Amino acid sequence: MQEIIAKTRTFRRFVEKDTISTATLHELIDLARLGGSARNGQPWQYMLVNSPEICQKIFPYLGWAGYLSDWKGPVAGERPSAYVLCLLNKNRLKGPESEAQFDLGVATQNMLLGAMEKRIGGCRIGAFNPKLASLFKLPDHLHLSLVMALGKPRETVIIEECTNENDIRYWRDEHGVHHVPKRSLESCLVDIVLR
Repeated sequence: MQEIIAKTRTFRRFVEKDTISTATLHELIDLARLGGSARNGQPWQYMLVNSPEICQKIFPYLGWAGYLSDWKGPVAGERPSAYVLCLLNKNRLKGPESEAQFDLGVATQNMLLGAMEKRIGGCRIGAFNPKLASLFKLPDHLHLSLVMALGKPRETVIIEECTNENDIRYWRDEHGVHHVPKRSLESCLVDIVLR
């Protein structure tokens, strides 16, 4: 489990020509739906996109890597070969929307872990132009909340320990290797101190 979690990084460059089948996308959604859900509301629905033509229409609406300000996203040939559009069904909400967002974190992590087991990488994208939703005929009760980009990774992502506790920005070296600083285990623990 630790190995698959460590390999499940955010990938932003892909082998675009390597397609992902609809059957594989269904398997990933099956993992998403099995995750826990507040009040068991299960408010999330998913639109699956693996058509190159529709993928091409989605791409211009996406933001890619905030810390890499000089990088405008993957170039042609390195773009995702599939997307999962995560749609909040407001008719299924049983509590506040914030609870549903926690559920989405669980669901998308399940998807990413399952994808990595199949050697598919992914990137959760919350930085998208809201006009993306207007590409599709969505009923009023479905709200586009998150886009997941998927594809065979075309980059190496390395986890390394933070050397400066205040600098957690990811970066790329001169070879295009993506480095992701992670805080140490010790820095994530808080001692119990009773009042």
